[in-house]
Amino acid sequence: MPKRKAAIAVGGVAALGAAALLLPNAMASQDKNDTNAAGTLGTARTLKASDASGLAAQLQKILGDAFAGSYFDSGKQQLVVNVVNGNSNKIVQVEKAGAVARQVQNSTKALKGAAGTLKTRATIPGTSWAVDPRTNKILVTADSSVTGAKWNRLQSTVQSLGSNMATLKKSAGTFKTFVSGGDAIFAQTQQGGVRCSLGFNVTASDGSPAFLTAGHCGVAAKDWSDSQTGQPIATVDQAKFPGNDFSLVKYNDKTTQAPSEVNAGNGQTVQITKAADATVGETVFRMGSTTGLHNGQVTGLDATVNFASETVPGGTDTVNGLIQTNVCAEAGDSGGSLFTQDGSAVGLTSGGSGDCTSGGETFFQPVTAALQATGATLGAGGNAGNGGAGGQSGSAAPSASASDPAGAGGAQIGGSADPSASATDPSGSAGAGAGGSDQSGAGTGTGTGDQSGSGAASTANNGSSVTGSN
Repeated sequence: MPKRKAAIAVGGVAALGAAALLLPNAMASQDKNDTNAAGTLGTARTLKASDASGLAAQLQKILGDAFAGSYFDSGKQQLVVNVVNGNSNKIVQVEKAGAVARQVQNSTKALKGAAGTLKTRATIPGTSWAVDPRTNKILVTADSSVTGAKWNRLQSTVQSLGSNMATLKKSAGTFKTFVSGGDAIFAQTQQGGVRCSLGFNVTASDGSPAFLTAGHCGVAAKDWSDSQTGQPIATVDQAKFPGNDFSLVKYNDKTTQAPSEVNAGNGQTVQITKAADATVGETVFRMGSTTGLHNGQVTGLDATVNFASETVPGGTDTVNGLIQTNVCAEAGDSGGSLFTQDGSAVGLTSGGSGDCTSGGETFFQPVTAALQATGATLGAGGNAGNGGAGGQSGSAAPSASASDPAGAGGAQIGGSADPSASATDPSGSAGAGAGGSDQSGAGTGTGTGDQSGSGAASTANNGSSVTGSN
């Protein structure tokens, strides 16, 4: 049987090249939101976001109950650690470790207690909450569907927590899972077609090649294909939703080569070298089948989101432990990858509000938690990491634009992408090239036709997807 080679196709945009272009703007945006660190004793070290995450974990253990969260100041490239008032000796420890110490009022225990009150009294569809270490408060968000008695209930609950414990804001959109609208990986159900985005290739605990995507995608359908009318090439092994939001999907052909990389189109790939926990304040990049590449900042961790249930009328699908960001997303981006500039896998797109025109909040399932729960490992057997699709390897093209919603077509497996493919071509034409029958990122020209609530026009069929050739 001929081998099938699988890769992640990502909207035809060159991830790291575009990331480099976006980074200055992202940092400038973040600087406006950072709270000035008070009570600093000494000079903090300049750190990468990934190093800041590790340092924060160490300091959390050292500080114990005095630790009240941390965040990464991307402008100064410093880790800011919140220390509960009255712990001057702990401040010294923070400074000696190379971080910025910031004295705050609310302890982690108090903030978690407030979150527990919200869970008990205000689990309302269309709401979310997460601790924001930059304000040392819980940020509670209500989407546009929370009105009348529901809004009054939420507002009174937040007020009962005290003025210095939580803040409440309204979102213009509605919280929803982004399961429809894009066409990266496909499945058929009794209700019709389902489309999601592939997140990261992994190796299952039994050594099988597999990939991670959103849990609500895996719950919706068991068998997945790399084309809208093609035969299934992968089967859901584990799926968790609600509660969590991840799926492990195994390729049916055990000889499938599933490299730990992102196919950025035009023969370019981005190596994904490790999984990492998110850090509040760090710049992250999201890739999805509908909107391609977009960037923003992590704004909260351990977020709780109450989605309106799509299967139980009036019900609530609550997901816990999510990463909250200000990165945009739209229908069809579900399951797509969230990563950092250094090639660390961070999250899988879960859901949110808004779109990539007006903005909004998007939440992600942490990759580290998904790997731990499934027993999978990042990377793949066989030829993992030995080169990009079609034998192409190297860094992403710096000329790629992250703002192109469709993106240039991806490279065909076994061939190279057509250099004339246009990133703004509404037909989403992908690379030509010899050596296979399927093209990664190939567009149908009209998209899925199911763009409800996303505000998106017809979208080319490219993005985070499985691609293959026989």
